[in-house]
Amino acid sequence: MPSTNSAVKDIYCSKCDARYEINKVLNLCKCGGPLLLDYDYEAAAERMTKAVLAAREFTMWRYLEVLPVLDCDNVVNLGEGGTSLLPSTGIGPQLGLASLYFKDETTNPTGSFKARGLAMAVSRAKELGLDRLIIPTAGNAGSAVAAYAARAGLRCKVIAPKDVPEPFTVDCVYHGAEVELVEGSIKDCGTRAAQLVEDEGWFSVATLKEPYRIEGKKTMGYELAEQFDFQLPDVIIYPTGGGTGLVGMWKAFDEMEKLGWIDGFRPRMVSVQAEGCAPIPRAFEQGIEHAAEWQNPSTVAAGLKVPSAVGDFLMLRAIRESNGTAVAVSDDELMIWTKHLAAREGIFSSPEGGASVACLKKLVEFGFVKSTDKVVVFITGSGYKYLDVLK
Repeated sequence: MPSTNSAVKDIYCSKCDARYEINKVLNLCKCGGPLLLDYDYEAAAERMTKAVLAAREFTMWRYLEVLPVLDCDNVVNLGEGGTSLLPSTGIGPQLGLASLYFKDETTNPTGSFKARGLAMAVSRAKELGLDRLIIPTAGNAGSAVAAYAARAGLRCKVIAPKDVPEPFTVDCVYHGAEVELVEGSIKDCGTRAAQLVEDEGWFSVATLKEPYRIEGKKTMGYELAEQFDFQLPDVIIYPTGGGTGLVGMWKAFDEMEKLGWIDGFRPRMVSVQAEGCAPIPRAFEQGIEHAAEWQNPSTVAAGLKVPSAVGDFLMLRAIRESNGTAVAVSDDELMIWTKHLAAREGIFSSPEGGASVACLKKLVEFGFVKSTDKVVVFITGSGYKYLDVLK
């Protein structure tokens, strides 16, 4: 077996600290909590020094020692990760910011950051001998799992809302996925997916309902650290639906400190949602640990239309521990800034990226972001699959 030299140890619950062995097929913990991966960081640090890292290809798989795939033959790779960190040329000066950067995830396979998490989930599914994967999705995650399942030779079923932008369903069908459209939001899609898991034996790769998508998403944090020569930025602004990326990066920073790569400094983590579906900003303002379900969610940013998230407490914990914040923006604001991103930075973003820049403008006005802060805004997906929304 060509080993990845992964230093993975086991799986633990984020709520009750129960432990599970690495090759057990799992979704959630017995208590219902999301599951996370633990590693032998001393061993990982010996195998993956900064010098070793510098010689590797700049994709997310350069961090194999702190990723959970054990056999190189099970890595399902379409070239994900290694995305650009672009200094702002227009919006930064407009807002009076000396050090604004965009982490451009639009160049990932299938056009979004979802490629990272689903590449990892599909790789581990292949390694564990699973052959039928199901996902509830607002769009980009469906595209990603369909592509990686096709690459791995696995069956895939995508459950999406009926109002999902059409390019996503076309994408999934072309990749050979079975697509089912349901009335309602992604929550209703999750209910239908859970029913099919029970009735037909599919394995769910829904957000934070299996342990591996977060391991792919955390590589965004590792890349940021490398791209800034292991000096983390002051502020990270991230559009959040299920929130796996925000939670994953927070985990990555903790891991890198254990590896000896960074010190205890952490960026202020900012969650951005739409005013028509803002459970995290509401819970943050209320000072509570869990976000109540948002009733009648509505926004043009499909990826933000998540009325409840299984990892809500993990998002809120990261935001509070980092002295960050959570902000809601209107659809009018996010659409304006989606246009500005293209016209002033050359980045054709999905509306979620526009939401992040609209949030940044508010944070500058509030004084939360100072002119001297080093700020990273995540552009999580391409605008090309939203042409019916953006036209």
